[in-house]
Amino acid sequence: MSTTDTDISPDTVLYASAAAAPGPEWVETPVAYDGILLAGFGGPEGQDDVIPFLRNVTRGRGIPDERLEEVAHHYRHFGGVSPINQHNRELKAALEAEIARRGIGLPVYWGNRNWAPYLEEAVTEAAEAGHTTLLAIATSAYSSFSSCRQYREDYARVLEATGLGETVTIDKVRQFFDHPGFVSTFVSGVTDAVKTYVADGIAPEKIRVLFSTHSIPTADAQRSGPRDVDFGEGGAYEAQHKAVAAFVMAEVAAAVADVEWELVYQSRSGPPTQPWLEPDVNDVIAELPGRGAEAVVIVPLGFVSDHMEVLWDLDTEAMEAAEEAGIRAVRTPTPGIDPAYVSGLIDLVEERLKGTPKSERPHLTALGPWYDVCRPGCCENIRAGFKPVAAGLRP
Repeated sequence: MSTTDTDISPDTVLYASAAAAPGPEWVETPVAYDGILLAGFGGPEGQDDVIPFLRNVTRGRGIPDERLEEVAHHYRHFGGVSPINQHNRELKAALEAEIARRGIGLPVYWGNRNWAPYLEEAVTEAAEAGHTTLLAIATSAYSSFSSCRQYREDYARVLEATGLGETVTIDKVRQFFDHPGFVSTFVSGVTDAVKTYVADGIAPEKIRVLFSTHSIPTADAQRSGPRDVDFGEGGAYEAQHKAVAAFVMAEVAAAVADVEWELVYQSRSGPPTQPWLEPDVNDVIAELPGRGAEAVVIVPLGFVSDHMEVLWDLDTEAMEAAEEAGIRAVRTPTPGIDPAYVSGLIDLVEERLKGTPKSERPHLTALGPWYDVCRPGCCENIRAGFKPVAAGLRP
């Protein structure tokens, strides 16, 4: 039976399995999950979907359609279709194949936050099939409001809206930013790119690696992660990215050569008066020739697949910036459905099925393994305030 607002304690997790409900940092007790909830962002699949989709993304902010149309041109450039839903169809199929290969026997239900199929449909379908102890995998690896807490708010909202809060529980796998299965794609991608440049006669000191991720409001970054840990000015969000990038570059140095790198940001969408994480990827690219660079490797470190922010902001705008700067540029792959990534996600599922001790959980940085149950105040959105969430201690 799930825990609801009628049974509230600061040390109780809402809508959680019995093992997660008391709020341990790591759940080291096996849980008999009977379904996996693949939670995606969602995206339009035709020109008529674009504005309704963007209304969903920005719901509650009062943004007029005229302003939404300024963003819509990214989608309209690609026929109004975001590749993200197709990527998630492929990921769902790949997860199901890996589950079958291991003999785990769990169904995968896929639902989105902002477009069909919606999370409400996925959770209802699971419940109607008798699958009521769900383990969620969100298609985001890092800690922030938009990449973790907002998904947890949606789990709670959906259980309330569907009336399933008394029968369905939703836990989540830990944030997987430093899991080997996620990181391996970036290691191989950067290593191959640097090797190619060196083979083409470009000296390592003339190469720069830019690790790019989605910019978020500075205030959100500062509040990402648990409130009782000091991660620095950019919070857990920035610290996690920098830790993974440092690991990747250490591997590149061992395989090829030392190359300068930095963390950059993209896809800013807030008003000019609101501070967001910087520097912008295009601004940095424009400066590279003045720093002696002849080639740049652009790494989509914050993204699990080639969705719109990768296709437009990196493959289009960043490549145009590199051309204008007169330097060579290559963009490395995202994990997508790489077998190592898919296998790693099912490893995370098995951790919870088996109650794997923290000490036995793989991680590649000193920040991991991350928490199974999010800590109090984690990833607060100070503009919207705290809302009920699943898979984490209040508030």
